[in-house]
Amino acid sequence: MNWYIAKIVYEIICGDGDHCPQFDEQLRLVSATDLKSAYEKAYRIGQQEAVTFPNSQQQLVQWKFVEVPELLLLHQIIDGAEVYSRITEIDNPQSYRNMLHTRARNLLQNKLQCQPSPTHS
Repeated sequence: MNWYIAKIVYEIICGDGDHCPQFDEQLRLVSATDLKSAYEKAYRIGQQEAVTFPNSQQQLVQWKFVEVPELLLLHQIIDGAEVYSRITEIDNPQSYRNMLHTRARNLLQNKLQCQPSPTHS
């Protein structure tokens, strides 16, 4: 068996869809014998996890499965291996950097608060 990273994309539609278009791109690990099997498995996951539910304002929210546009074979699972890369063009690079620093600080603060204290005997 091989491990693949599959990108599964959903379109999020709330109510009548009169809002800024939203898409959720998820990266999933999939175990399969070959690329075709990995695609089929990821596609089934996408279909099975598409949901529709009412939000707090009783508007219908749809997570519509769109497609599996990317599959990447993981040749080796080793410490520090690159598993995903995406180059993005940004209009305001300083705002982007600030957002990344803020997210990193929040991540570290939340993780530290959630970890149990070590107990000493």
